[in-house]
Amino acid sequence: MTTAQHKIGSGFGADSTAGDVLKGIDLSGRLALVTGGYSGLGLETTRALAKAGARVVVPARRLSVAQEAVAGIDGVEVDELDLGDLESVRAFAERFLASGRTLDIVINNAGIMACPETRVGPGWEAQFATNHLGHYALVNRLWPAIEPGGARVVAVSSAGHHYSGIRWDDVHWKNGYDKWEAYGQAKTANVLFAVHLDRLGRESGVRAFSLHPGGILTPLQRHLAQQEMVDRGWIDEDGTPLNPAGFKTPEQGAATQVWAATSPRLDGLGGLYCEDCDIAEPAPADGQRIGVCDHAIDREQAARLWDLSAELTGVNAFA
Repeated sequence: MTTAQHKIGSGFGADSTAGDVLKGIDLSGRLALVTGGYSGLGLETTRALAKAGARVVVPARRLSVAQEAVAGIDGVEVDELDLGDLESVRAFAERFLASGRTLDIVINNAGIMACPETRVGPGWEAQFATNHLGHYALVNRLWPAIEPGGARVVAVSSAGHHYSGIRWDDVHWKNGYDKWEAYGQAKTANVLFAVHLDRLGRESGVRAFSLHPGGILTPLQRHLAQQEMVDRGWIDEDGTPLNPAGFKTPEQGAATQVWAATSPRLDGLGGLYCEDCDIAEPAPADGQRIGVCDHAIDREQAARLWDLSAELTGVNAFA
């Protein structure tokens, strides 16, 4: 596969923070939307963008929790949104579009990981529905606000995409649910979404990227028992993070999505998967979970997923 997935020498790396990548970048007058921008990496992303001058919209399922979390950060507003509920997505988008504003940055940051088998909407598997379908519907409904300004759209994926491609014969895991493979499918979907959105939007100046933020201990791990994290070598028996696991701080974890959303080095590029504040290389053949897998950047699969998502949600801004 011929690919543009190669490092460009960004000057940043795994230890860079969101503040580092924004030095010298003035976002005054820019409007950003960060789903889940009130917890974990999302909150650090909100803080960094706002500090650089952007106004930030934070759609949140837990409205009061979000309002408390962002209190004191200038230029941040919160509105209600449940990505697992397409009616909530529609209502949020309608409220935003009614404001007449256009978006410069959209970061699809919210997500769930390795949850017990859970069904939302018409029986959809929750990780695929929340992490992918909800964001797919949100971006398509907000397209009238995304297109005019040539926004950058950033999908927060994960190295978890190595766990699974799209299970075309059973995307909702009606048979043999596995929480990690289901997470992997959802994260692959995030990458494929960015690949095809970039293909559709580039003529309008809209470019899309996806990324792995790195390993970070945040509320994303809320569905995991402590013993499971001990067994994986993430923490010790007392709950203390283990450095050999390679965990980043939340400020470092937020850096790649902020870089993808704002870096002038990415002007003219799109549809690419990033990690450690640079474009990622193709995944090696030895099975290491680094770089990006071929199944996540395949254009035919990206188009197929877009069509399936349009069929499931009933939304397609490009129909």
